[in-house]
Amino acid sequence: MNLLAETIESLRIAWQAIVANKAHGALTTLGIIIGIVAVTTTMTVFNGMQSSFRQGAGAIGADVVYVLRMPWIIMNDFFDFRNRPNLDLAEAQALEQAFKGRAIVNPTMDTRRDLRYRSTTMEGVTVIGTTEKMLTVTNRVPEVGRFLMEFDVRYKKNVVILGQKVAEDLFGTVSPINKEINVGRSLYRVAGVLEEQGGNTLGGPDFDRQVIVPISTFVKDFGGQRFTDVDIAVKSPLIDNLDDLEYEVIGEMRKIRKLRPSEGDNFSINKLDSLLGAFNAVVGAVLGIGLVVTSISLFVGGIGVMNIMFVSVTERTREIGIRKAIGAKKRSILMQFLFESAAICLIGGLIGIAVAALIAAAINASGMMPAALSPAIMVTSVIIAVIVGVAAGMMPALKGARLDPIEALRYE
Repeated sequence: MNLLAETIESLRIAWQAIVANKAHGALTTLGIIIGIVAVTTTMTVFNGMQSSFRQGAGAIGADVVYVLRMPWIIMNDFFDFRNRPNLDLAEAQALEQAFKGRAIVNPTMDTRRDLRYRSTTMEGVTVIGTTEKMLTVTNRVPEVGRFLMEFDVRYKKNVVILGQKVAEDLFGTVSPINKEINVGRSLYRVAGVLEEQGGNTLGGPDFDRQVIVPISTFVKDFGGQRFTDVDIAVKSPLIDNLDDLEYEVIGEMRKIRKLRPSEGDNFSINKLDSLLGAFNAVVGAVLGIGLVVTSISLFVGGIGVMNIMFVSVTERTREIGIRKAIGAKKRSILMQFLFESAAICLIGGLIGIAVAALIAAAINASGMMPAALSPAIMVTSVIIAVIVGVAAGMMPALKGARLDPIEALRYE
């Protein structure tokens, strides 16, 4: 009998054994289902968080250098960063002059204010003061209406661009364009609504719960020139290497702030890469711990499969003796039990993936956190289930393959 014929025969016998012992198979599969659900759900939540973060971080811009008073990620020396002088609009304007014709320089300021439209109020919404250049620096574009324009900034127009969530909460299904809302104590006319951005992952900003106004109007209405720190975004289509742009920005900022060569920078340079690196490091560590913990349940399920397979080999000792007596090879017996254990775990894995998909849907519906069950995760879960099945069935299969046919035929 050739290898293909042996494989087909082993698969047939393995499947007949599973069908004939439904109770054994169901109890054994339960452990694998729990393990696969735990592992798959962990990977699904991680994947959803990563996708949500990347979607939200896209609003920052991958090819933009940000000049801020403090770094986005502070590991130590917080008090040193806190004591730095604020960046102001005059410095932003000086940096814009230094890069005139070579880069786009866009200042932003922010605060929190309550929004009100008729009887509906949203508390503590982030208000961004910026210029029309933000449309070029980031990927935040209006879904309906328009973005800020140059004359809005020049003439201090009271126009506002709403984030997606703000528009939904204040207006519901009604179009907000040209409606008037209160931002703090000031009245603004809605000029546009931004596309959905996502975000708010691990405490990050919720870009859909923000509104944007001209920076000149921001200073007029919210006193930004007196107390609000300015963030400066620099983007250059003429400088291919972001590191080169970073070095130029540092040099110009040191000139603007009149820092001596011996003095350190009293400002911070931030890029999307550093934010992504910190996010991946933190979430990767959490994922690793989660997978280790959830893998314990999968290990326990594998032990259950191994136990049931040992019982199966013992119950079918005489059958193994008969098969060997009529010419079955060790390889055929080995494949039969490996296929059986792998099939049990595969069935458990498929059921586990289905349960994990329902859990992911429930998590998304609850809004607690994002969860995304991708095809890659499903394939990985199936492979893990089969590997666990093969590993758990190896020792029982070897025991059955090594049985002496004479002793096996005597077994009662």
